[in-house]
Amino acid sequence: MSSEEENEIDLDSIPLFDYLKKAIPVEELRDFSSSRRISSIDFVKGVAIVLIMLAHTAGAWLVPYWKFLYGIVFSFLDILGPSLFVFLSALSVVFSIRRRKKSTPEKVIRNRIFSRGIMIITIAVIFNIVSIEFTIPDYSFPATLWGWNILMFIGASQIFSYYALKLSKVARAIIGLIIIFTSDGVRQFLFQGKEAGDLLSTVLHYIITSPSPMTPLLPWISICFISSIFGEYLYEAMMGGTKKAYKKLFRTFLYWGVFLVLVGVFLGRNSYVPGSEFLVATDYTIGTLPLNEYPHIDLLNVTRTQSIIPEITYPGMWEFLIRGRAPNMIYNLGFALILIAVCFYIIDMKRIMNNFISMMNYYGKVSLSLFLLHFVFITLFLNALDLIAYIFVIFGYFGFWGFVMYIWNEFYSGVGSPEWLMVQVGRIGQKTGKTVKKEFLIIEEEIKETVHKIKKDREEDSNK
Repeated sequence: MSSEEENEIDLDSIPLFDYLKKAIPVEELRDFSSSRRISSIDFVKGVAIVLIMLAHTAGAWLVPYWKFLYGIVFSFLDILGPSLFVFLSALSVVFSIRRRKKSTPEKVIRNRIFSRGIMIITIAVIFNIVSIEFTIPDYSFPATLWGWNILMFIGASQIFSYYALKLSKVARAIIGLIIIFTSDGVRQFLFQGKEAGDLLSTVLHYIITSPSPMTPLLPWISICFISSIFGEYLYEAMMGGTKKAYKKLFRTFLYWGVFLVLVGVFLGRNSYVPGSEFLVATDYTIGTLPLNEYPHIDLLNVTRTQSIIPEITYPGMWEFLIRGRAPNMIYNLGFALILIAVCFYIIDMKRIMNNFISMMNYYGKVSLSLFLLHFVFITLFLNALDLIAYIFVIFGYFGFWGFVMYIWNEFYSGVGSPEWLMVQVGRIGQKTGKTVKKEFLIIEEEIKETVHKIKKDREEDSNK
């Protein structure tokens, strides 16, 4: 039974544990965060999760001699990493909200979004306890509970996107741009205040940037505002269902994507190197950025280990490639739109389908599980594989986890998987929304009966 059909029955007539024991259809597990009718979104999400897995394993498994390839490739292909994944997740949330708005009460939609967002944040907190404890010095429990990793931000973006949709497109665009262009200055101010021992700056820096600033609140929250705009364009085109609507959507995504990429490259043409403080670069100088504030810039040090062609030097890293900087956010958003536009044209407009596209679609549908599971064996080949061996092993690794997820979902109904948890939490949120409404009506009736009884007693007393 689908979620839409469940909306038509009285869920409160079913005890909660009996309700949760109901088998979840495999399609619902696959589509809990998908747009269902848009195959290209799942395809791009699959590409994103594969690139994330590729980056993590390459950084851990390649021998030092070949590690520079990880630095170079990761620097330029980060456009297909967390920013794209978060953009697609927010896009799917917007599409889901708009699709359910006419048939589902607002309170039920809100409960489903909030419950799923909070569940992802909970998983992210557990992930932080392990990752920050072993990878980032000077932080111990309970400080390790908080950190803006990709899971934490995806969970938060579910909630942010819900509220962003209540604003007009123009307001969202303005807010998103303001966040992007002020984030660098705000983070620099907080960092310098923290280093100087200012308590307020230290607290705000911990909340906004966090011990693990991989996807910090600033400027990443801007994605929720920007993606919601394009999410509505996507929804309107799919509801129209005509070739004209599809072509208009393709052109909108492509043109804006190219524009944002060019703007990002222009604004981020200056170079930076890792340092201990902020030093803003100009046209003919190289600036510095603190490594613990922008850990992504460490890829420059990894790239510099290249010894195959000693004549090649790497003086600095372009700002549009440094994750978390304003030009990088604009550049990444633009590339996300271009990639979505091209894949939408090929898969949804031209209806091209093959085994590779089907495989990426499936990986996109189980991307949350893949993100968590691929860390299980990440320590198997630490600094042990040369390039050829790594290529063979990584293909086997991708196939292994794809096979595991297929068996888990098809034969064991995905019980216990992150997607299964998300669906269950969404069900609780849906039931809770109905329960709250029902209980409110019961309380209202009880109040009316009490008031009526008091009036009746007074009338009887007055008659006596």
